[in-house]
Amino acid sequence: MMKKSTFYLLFLALLNWTPSFAQLDSINYLKEVFLSDEKLRDFSTGQTLIKIGDSVSKLSRPTLGEALRFNSPIYFKENGLGMVSSPSFRGTTASQTAVLWNGININSQFNGQVNFNIISTAGIDEVTVRGGGGSVVYGTGAIGGTVHLNNRLHFNQGFKNELFLQYGSYNTVDARYKTEASGELWSLSIAGARNSSDNDYEYPDNGENLNGQFFNNTLDVGLAYKIAPKNYLRAFSSFSHAGRHFSLIRPSETPTKYRDVNSRNLLEWETGISHFKSTTKLAFLDESFRYYENLSSDKYSFGQAETFIARNDLEYTGFKDIKLASVLSNTHTSGEGSGIDDNSRNIFSAALLLKHHATQRFSYEAALRKELTNNYESPVLFSAGAIYEFSSFYALKLNASKNFKIPTYNDLYWNPGGNPDLKPETSLQGEIGNSFRWQNFDLDLTAYYIDIKDMIRWLPASGGIWRPQNEDEVRSYGLEGLLGWEKHIGNGFLRLKGIYSYTVSENQKTSKQLIYVPYHKVTGSAGYAYGRWNFDYQLLFNGEVFTRSDNDPKYNLDAYTISNISTSYAFGQEKSYRLGARVRNIFDEAYQNVEDRWMPGVNFNIYLNLNF
Repeated sequence: MMKKSTFYLLFLALLNWTPSFAQLDSINYLKEVFLSDEKLRDFSTGQTLIKIGDSVSKLSRPTLGEALRFNSPIYFKENGLGMVSSPSFRGTTASQTAVLWNGININSQFNGQVNFNIISTAGIDEVTVRGGGGSVVYGTGAIGGTVHLNNRLHFNQGFKNELFLQYGSYNTVDARYKTEASGELWSLSIAGARNSSDNDYEYPDNGENLNGQFFNNTLDVGLAYKIAPKNYLRAFSSFSHAGRHFSLIRPSETPTKYRDVNSRNLLEWETGISHFKSTTKLAFLDESFRYYENLSSDKYSFGQAETFIARNDLEYTGFKDIKLASVLSNTHTSGEGSGIDDNSRNIFSAALLLKHHATQRFSYEAALRKELTNNYESPVLFSAGAIYEFSSFYALKLNASKNFKIPTYNDLYWNPGGNPDLKPETSLQGEIGNSFRWQNFDLDLTAYYIDIKDMIRWLPASGGIWRPQNEDEVRSYGLEGLLGWEKHIGNGFLRLKGIYSYTVSENQKTSKQLIYVPYHKVTGSAGYAYGRWNFDYQLLFNGEVFTRSDNDPKYNLDAYTISNISTSYAFGQEKSYRLGARVRNIFDEAYQNVEDRWMPGVNFNIYLNLNF
């Protein structure tokens, strides 16, 4: 009862503060923005986009998971600092959130997930979160929502460099360097980063995080050439090498470690003729891992998958206020591993999209998608959305869709146990959004409902072998609120922002809430800039979660509240240099995201950011 009272007092306090404490170039709740993934801009009618600015990423640790944890409604289950970080978006599972890199789905072919702690924000120009279904455009996994990682390449911007150095508790090092050069016809961007930590923080019970060290090296390159007006070539490449030891629950356990090597490569050709614009993409994705069961042994298990993607986006704008588009894509994947025989699959998909600005106040869209493959029977997918602006103060948004997640390589081909007869998980969902805008005040309220069928679950079969089956049905529903306010106060500038999410996600066979899905999550931030000084505050509240499928409260993880503070000072000409310091978890909250996986108490870091 005390925990519930604490939560409601906290939430009411946030509301009275226009609950959304944020940072200066903080997170923006977008209606329309220019994005390199144009489908995100043009075909998200009825859905809310959250853009996370570069300055917010710098306030967080360098991983994508940390930035989203404090600045989105997504709940993250984290096996200790720097360990595996997996999302639950609107009550769905980790594999039901799709991650797009410049419009290309990069979820793992093995387990269908992305570890958000091995994706660095250093080489990403824009991070955007879109709640709700997106499978018609973005394919498998886009059930709870999508996370978009985009790069921009500018022309005629000259030569720019940025160096960011950060050092903190547990011998944690964060170093990032980015250089950009461009002329009238060409553009080049190169970004490199190193993130590492001994990660030996103390536990609340006087223990220590043993065998928790990690590192992550990344290199991102982007190149563009303007062949002629409306005719561009662009190339992007991203390489990461990450390693982490798995933290021990007990000192007597055998130390283990894990290595990831991932490369993403994309070539784009964009050309326009009359009312047509065509964008052809060729992508090659390579993911591999090694798992060492014992640090004292050279033996390891492994997996490797290579994916080739050919895609064409064609748009026609010859009709007044109407945009027609098609998306044709072919994806070929081959993979092998210690538990997987060498297998391959080929998927062809076609999608048709329509966007109509019927009046100045009303617009709507509709889309269909169908996939063809020999590995499973794919359903016809659809999406539809609309927005009506009643006034400059209020707009009503509607969206409905059918989405899916395909069986993963592990589901289909694991030996022994893989099931080649699996069907994709499918979902029907709808949402209603209300947007309020008044002077410096923004409020978005979205109610949603998701019905997921044929969820894949690994169950014991004959001979003691576990085998995946289309077993479960889950219904998720809830409410998301996004609130923001900003104002010039004297010679300073104040910005407040907050997010609240209420989530119910129930297994329909048991009527129990899914494990590791909190009913309540609140984030807030406040930023104040005065002259050369910036002051920032971040807050995160996660409600208690179940860790057992029968919802036995004896094993629940307690709710927790974390607060971070930071300050920085700009110096040099045009304030191009900045020196700052942060204190994370300032009240030394003892908390866990996963059972028996304690997170750090109060910790510190300092940073230097140079632009030249």
